[in-house]
Amino acid sequence: METLLPLIQDVGFPIIVTFYLLYRIETKLDGVIESIQNLPDKMKQ
Repeated sequence: METLLPLIQDVGFPIIVTFYLLYRIETKLDGVIESIQNLPDKMKQ
């Protein structure tokens, strides 16, 4: 147990930060993809 706690502290925090940043990027990419898909319709108008 003594060796497990430092491992979680050292590795767990970067993993959580990485997943959080990936989630934020994914939501922004969804918006970009939607804008690109709607672009031809807006160009026709």
